[in-house]
Amino acid sequence: MCQTDPPSTAPDVTPAGQDGGPPRRRRPVRVALRAVVADTRPLAHPAFRRTFLSQGAAVTGLMVTSVTVPVQLYALTHSSLVVGLSGLVGFVPVAAFGLYGGAVADAVDRRKLYLGSSLLTWFITLALVLQSVLEVRSTALILALTAVQSGGFAVSASVRGAIVPRLVPGEQIPAANALVYTAATVGQVLGPLLAGLLIGLPGGFGLAYGADAVLFTSALYAAFRLPSLPRPERAGRAGLRSVAEGLRFLCRTPVLLMSFFVDIAAMVLATPEALFPQAAAERFHGGVGPLYAAIAVGAVAAGLLSGWIGRVRRQGVALTCAVMLWATAVAAAGLTHSLDGAVALLALAGAADMVSAVYRQTILQTHVPDRMRGRLQGVYTVVVAGGPRLGDLRAGAMATATTFTIAWSAAAVACVAVVLCAALAVRPFWRYDSGADRSSGAGPLVETPGVPRVGRASEEPAADAGPGGR
Repeated sequence: MCQTDPPSTAPDVTPAGQDGGPPRRRRPVRVALRAVVADTRPLAHPAFRRTFLSQGAAVTGLMVTSVTVPVQLYALTHSSLVVGLSGLVGFVPVAAFGLYGGAVADAVDRRKLYLGSSLLTWFITLALVLQSVLEVRSTALILALTAVQSGGFAVSASVRGAIVPRLVPGEQIPAANALVYTAATVGQVLGPLLAGLLIGLPGGFGLAYGADAVLFTSALYAAFRLPSLPRPERAGRAGLRSVAEGLRFLCRTPVLLMSFFVDIAAMVLATPEALFPQAAAERFHGGVGPLYAAIAVGAVAAGLLSGWIGRVRRQGVALTCAVMLWATAVAAAGLTHSLDGAVALLALAGAADMVSAVYRQTILQTHVPDRMRGRLQGVYTVVVAGGPRLGDLRAGAMATATTFTIAWSAAAVACVAVVLCAALAVRPFWRYDSGADRSSGAGPLVETPGVPRVGRASEEPAADAGPGGR
């Protein structure tokens, strides 16, 4: 069982009122609401408010395109291998710009870079609309446009993460990041549903890409309205040497290395998205939108009920259990012939994925010294953004070489075995106690009054990549 921090024994009361009366007990409902309701103070700042609203709209549009591209590719080729290949095509630019996008943002005016990368992404979306309306029917063209769009979005995501602290006071940065993550999560729920609705209409592919172009216009507006953000003073130059130093630190730290490994195993062996178009066509007779949305819905539900997560100290055990639950739920979803059952199981998988994301991010923040966190966060970004794409390639190739069930469920069962064996074999990870890091000062989190010690992890390249990045 996971060890947890002891609950507070302080009485659940409020101070005496101004009338000098006795202390009043806090209302349980109010206490519960404070644990889950977002802090909306950053929305009082116009520049951040525009960025927040545009983030929700842009991610909704991105998810519409993320669903439409594989569905269109499958309609053109009837091959899950080609659908999986689209994941690999998107991975290469994300990996490159995920590592260096932040470094570039420190060397130029961030407003100009954000605006330029957003314009590039918008123009590529318009090109996707055009190829659909003209019925070009070129798989190579769709894959090329997807690669360029992934690169532009990776840059804009990196810059957006760098400019948010410039738009709100320092004490409101945690709340601002939570709001941005919430907007992205909502977009990841709405986007697949909207895509499923539009794709089923006459000329559906063009309508879906057009919806993305319209929604992404809000991001352009927010970028135009940003104040000038000149480059800051640079502490040093980013390059291959500093990246290599971070990788060497990762390889020498078994707790951190295992936290990355179990996540990669979960994404490569138990990511089913590339098989959703085939499942909708052959097994469920439609319903691709709910399949894509289910994981995000589960992540939102877990986020609303996440108060217990910060009290767990045996985070290596907890992370292992969460990943095993993710893979088990995915395996079961691949065996059911009921769309409702598959959606429910995928939602359970999404809830487990959200929990694992929190522990991965917490281990990274508490177990890594401050001077190394930026570089390790860059590696983490590439893993979160690129892992699902490798999983798409694996799933598509397996479905082509074997069967649909083996590619979906058998691989997820293998993930359970691999993760459990690896976690038990690496004793420092299995015995990892987060309380030891906090007490030893090994890179503790900086706590902000009024902000929970552990919050939901913001894996933005999916918002850039999706809750949990799957």
